[in-house]
Amino acid sequence: MEENALVMYEILKAGGFTTGGLNFDAKVRRQSTDKYDLFYGHIGAMDTMALALKIAARMIEDGELDKRIAQRYSGWNSELGQQILKGQMSLADLAKYAQEHNLSPVHQSGRQEQLENLVNHYLFDNAITVNCAVRWPGYR
Repeated sequence: MEENALVMYEILKAGGFTTGGLNFDAKVRRQSTDKYDLFYGHIGAMDTMALALKIAARMIEDGELDKRIAQRYSGWNSELGQQILKGQMSLADLAKYAQEHNLSPVHQSGRQEQLENLVNHYLFDNAITVNCAVRWPGYR
């Protein structure tokens, strides 16, 4: 479900389904010639994609994941970050820049585990009826 929700998240962020839908194919994952196995396999898979779409929409509407991703990659919005992204800085240019500006970078966490737990919150929020032990500052 996580992978499907994140795929749907990216599709929605890119404008959604503008020229069609899913190219869908579900195969029975065992040796079966029973038509009902194939029928229920398709139903289950489409239900999974529908739920993934609803979860992705909630992720976008909430905005917390977007906010945290923007924070994680905010350095790329700096002048130096933009020059690197645009291919205007070679590796030699970067080395010279680091020496001239006496850069001493400090390792910073990308907060990957926190992002994964936030995605899990979206995935399991409807399925779990007890309060989550982890709460995000500013969330709900």
